Amino acid sequence: MNPASWLLRLELPSDPEILCVVRSAVMRLTEELGFPAAECRAMTRAVDEALANIIRHAYDSQPGQPIELLCRRIHGRTGRGHREALEIMLVDHGTSVDRKKLCGRSLDEVRPGGLGLHFIQDAVDFMRYTSEARGNRLRLVKYLPTTDSAPKIAKGE
Repeated sequence: MNPASWLLRLELPSDPEILCVVRSAVMRLTEELGFPAAECRAMTRAVDEALANIIRHAYDSQPGQPIELLCRRIHGRTGRGHREALEIMLVDHGTSVDRKKLCGRSLDEVRPGGLGLHFIQDAVDFMRYTSEARGNRLRLVKYLPTTDSAPKIAKGE
């Protein structure tokens, strides 16, 4: 991965207090890329949920462990050809997750917790989790709005 291609690269400690900074950065980035407000909020919530899961599950809530957040614009393949997309990669070096357990609880169960994976999956067009010697990687891809529907954002506003 070419470091020059990243729009945003953050090295974070596994500390829940840093999540507010990440939420602000992701919200601003998605706004600048022209996503509608609802999709900006959904993407921000997805990244927040993913980071909270890394802190809680991969690092067992142990503070100070490394997490890397990488965001770039890519050319994604859709059923209709290629489209521009935002790729968000989260990398950690904690305990890997059993992929069979990567399913949110049933939405019919009314109780707190366990909906983070649903939020993540609903917010993105593509999600892939991999675990290898270099660490755990969660790749999220969201297609950019088509140019005719993308809002125009003036710089500096």
